[in-house]
Amino acid sequence: MRRLLTAALAAALILVGTPAMAHPKAAPTPGGPGVGDEYYPDYGNSGYDVSHYDIRLRYTPATDRLTGTTTILAKATQDLSRLNLDFLLDVSSVRVNNRPATFTREGEHELVVTPARPVAAGGALTIVVQYAGVPSTEVGAGYTAWIRTPDGALAVGEPEIAWWWYPSNDHPSDKATFDVSVSVPDGVEAISNGIQPRPPVRETLGYTRWSWRSLKPQATYLTFLAVGQYDVTTDTTENGLPVYNAYSQLLSEEFRFAAEASVERTAEIVDWESTVFGPYPFEALGGVVTPPDTLGFALETQTRPNYSSAFFRRGANTYVVAHENAHQWFGDSVSVAEWKHIWLNEGFASYAEWLWSEKNDEGTAQEIFDYLYATYPDDADIWTTAPAEPGVEQLFGDAVYDRGAMTLHQLRLAVGDEDFFEIVRTWAATQKYGNATTEEFIALAEKISGEDLDALFEAWLFTPSKPVVAQTLALRSAPQAPKSWAAISAAHDLLHH
Repeated sequence: MRRLLTAALAAALILVGTPAMAHPKAAPTPGGPGVGDEYYPDYGNSGYDVSHYDIRLRYTPATDRLTGTTTILAKATQDLSRLNLDFLLDVSSVRVNNRPATFTREGEHELVVTPARPVAAGGALTIVVQYAGVPSTEVGAGYTAWIRTPDGALAVGEPEIAWWWYPSNDHPSDKATFDVSVSVPDGVEAISNGIQPRPPVRETLGYTRWSWRSLKPQATYLTFLAVGQYDVTTDTTENGLPVYNAYSQLLSEEFRFAAEASVERTAEIVDWESTVFGPYPFEALGGVVTPPDTLGFALETQTRPNYSSAFFRRGANTYVVAHENAHQWFGDSVSVAEWKHIWLNEGFASYAEWLWSEKNDEGTAQEIFDYLYATYPDDADIWTTAPAEPGVEQLFGDAVYDRGAMTLHQLRLAVGDEDFFEIVRTWAATQKYGNATTEEFIALAEKISGEDLDALFEAWLFTPSKPVVAQTLALRSAPQAPKSWAAISAAHDLLHH
């Protein structure tokens, strides 16, 4: 027994004295050229997370020449040997963490950057890109998103726009704050998101620098630039938020008056929407009405939607203002985790129009629902497309907008007004400044209502056929169009573009 014990002790001493085999640390690896979005797999990039963009530009409208330096503050999410940025213009230099980096092009819009030194997971990244080009000559995703106007340009688009004017991690899942500073010829305005941290400053050689700052997380496609000759109006809301509205000086008098009669009511509409959706999530508000025959749609660019003048060709239209500002909650603050969840943006914004109609006694949400249900043919895209899985071709189709709103109305009927509006406000509050999915919304609706809603959502969101509603409705004669429908429908014809 003693001999066995002695042998065991000796073996233990040998083991204690023997150093453990060291596992070599894995070598740093490249970030991916895409975040894996089901619809747009090469949009955005993996390997890092951006916290801030500082975009400093000079733009000359006469030549469409843009020169710029963008500084990106980010953090590596892996041991990173290489990273990608989404960008189209010609790059002259890239620096990463104060050292020159090598760079090359891959694919249509990938700028591949190799730092002089790898960056450890969790390590800070300061990326400085210097570039220049003529954005209107660059083609990406099959088209040119940069729009030249008679007096300037518009960088307004969805889901692609950043590629034409600043390098980025171009996917809604990587939000950041922004500083946008643009030097343009004297007498020309440059308008972007957020607040003005300083008034425009005259520079040498006949240029003036305009500065804008976004204080809350913002998706890349929601960051815009409008350059041209604009009349800018400023105000503050009752609770002190700055309001910046801008109207192209190229608008005819009839368009201008109709646009002002709509967009100047933004603060009123946002105040009302705050009573429905919860506190307004951003630091400023307003709108931009672009030159005629340039922008063909409206977009919920954060804090300051951009509107085609065509929305006001029949007179004032507050429905499009209600729609785009509802997006400040649904789309801008609560953004999609992947593009297939787009109904969470457009369905909510469209339903906001229905609620605005109710408020103004121009048709209840039920009347609008009944009219749509009765008048869309059974083989229309709204029924043959599932809103929660629309596909790229129907990303901005009727199913996403109108059937998305119809889904929310069916939810309202199923759970009652009290639970419905609690769901809406809780969704906006708990997902604030984040990214969300359809499945998360369904889970919240069931949690608050205490009801099993699988059948409702399966029929209205996931089934590519016309859902069955109550027999009493199905047998009714075709209802009259609510008073609001002409304005809502006209707005949607342009929004689908």
